[in-house]
Amino acid sequence: VPSTIYMHMTRKGTSMTNTEIDAARIPYTSRRWRVVDLVTATAIAAASGLVFWMWDFICTAPLTLFGAVTPGFEGILNAFWLFAGPLAAIIIRKPGAALYAETVAAMLELLLGNQWGAGGSLVVGIMQGVGAELGFALLAYRVWNLASTMLSGALAGLGCGIYYWITNPGWGVLRASVYLATSVVSGALIAGGLSWVLYRMLMKTGALDHFASGRQ
Repeated sequence: VPSTIYMHMTRKGTSMTNTEIDAARIPYTSRRWRVVDLVTATAIAAASGLVFWMWDFICTAPLTLFGAVTPGFEGILNAFWLFAGPLAAIIIRKPGAALYAETVAAMLELLLGNQWGAGGSLVVGIMQGVGAELGFALLAYRVWNLASTMLSGALAGLGCGIYYWITNPGWGVLRASVYLATSVVSGALIAGGLSWVLYRMLMKTGALDHFASGRQ
């Protein structure tokens, strides 16, 4: 079918870029989840959830320290709760991977127990997952590089920042703005950037050979 489309458009005189031709050749089934995709996304989510949970118990002092610089600056540390979505998505490369991984990680974090409760674990995790997913969805799930991974992390940070702005109505505009900005920067540079680095390291080991991301 893609070849037919290409031939038809060529006969009509319509020019196509290489990107458009490649996109047309991607079969619909390539975006369907396989068992290995689900297992891998779940493993990433589980490992991430454990990291989230451990960070819950050691974050108090760092948050206080960074918050003392200026109210809201503690948002720069949010990356430790934001990386599950970008990491899963850049490896799995299927729609829903970022949202799934971030949500499952947040659920595990909640089940293990922490000081945040359902809102500060699961609800914010879903919002972070939506943001992380949106980073790749805006690019039609066709761009898988450092920039798109950083965008995913940035939007996950935005989701996190919005949640805490909504749930802290006493925050002034300055504090909320600083928190949002630092959360976005944290998501982009740390969660997104380090997810990309980790993905590249895994790819070089051959661990991702069963995925398109491992055969670039």
